[in-house]
Amino acid sequence: MVSKEMQNVIALLWKFRESAKEVTVELVRKGMDQLGMMGKPPKDMKNIPVTAGNVSAEWITTPNSEKQKVILYLHGGGYVAGSIATYRDLAARISMISKARILILEYRLAPEYPFPSSIEDAVSAYKWLLSTEKIEPKNIIIAGDSAGGGLTLATLIKLRDEEIPIPIAAVCLSPWTDLAGTGGSLRNNTKIDPFISREFWEISSRNYLGTTDPKNPLASPLYAELKGFPPIFIQVGTSEVLLDDSIRFAERAKTAGVDVRLKIWKDMIHIFAIFAALAPESRQAIEEIGEFIQEFFK
Repeated sequence: MVSKEMQNVIALLWKFRESAKEVTVELVRKGMDQLGMMGKPPKDMKNIPVTAGNVSAEWITTPNSEKQKVILYLHGGGYVAGSIATYRDLAARISMISKARILILEYRLAPEYPFPSSIEDAVSAYKWLLSTEKIEPKNIIIAGDSAGGGLTLATLIKLRDEEIPIPIAAVCLSPWTDLAGTGGSLRNNTKIDPFISREFWEISSRNYLGTTDPKNPLASPLYAELKGFPPIFIQVGTSEVLLDDSIRFAERAKTAGVDVRLKIWKDMIHIFAIFAALAPESRQAIEEIGEFIQEFFK
């Protein structure tokens, strides 16, 4: 049963969505900024701006963070919105439970910088971790949510294909893996997903893709060859339009021999872990993420 606190979060999201006369990139960016204001990072969190391979970024650490354990975090926002500020709270909580440093990227956004700008930034930052920070791949996990989850997978594809040593594991929260929009949940769950409307999905995909084929594997990892991927943890809720993006990707990854762990949360919404300051389900979700990470960061 959904907690009262999560019900309040869902009601607030519906209120914001229904108040919008039309969905625009500017409105989505405003909404993501407001989402960031809902978080409450721990007082002992430290955030240090840095340039990671020519990409603006920020180190997030908590007192128990180990310097040589790093999570490269790629935020969500449909490739058109989202920022470091939106995700400090989630990053700090993951840092605490994983005992690792978090590097959040301020990767370039569409429409100003469409595909493949975000992938170029993610790969550049990863190379910087290897070359400048001297972090070994076995001590790096790439993580992301929504579009950032898709970007996490696209980054793995790019690293593998360029024969760059890949990270030890990956974490994807409600990943957007199919910009062609062929999943049934994109239609079937539109009335129960307070976070992503069909209009938001269309605006985000159109602005990010431009003239790119939506089934390009680097834009839509669902269509990629997945052999050689590291273990992947996927967390998703049943009340979101991107549910099938997770289910189908996990199926294809398993067929390719990838160690993929898919956790489906009943009645949970898109990237529900981000509401940890407000709802118990979100805090439980972060505990679950931490359990997976700790398998590799021993």
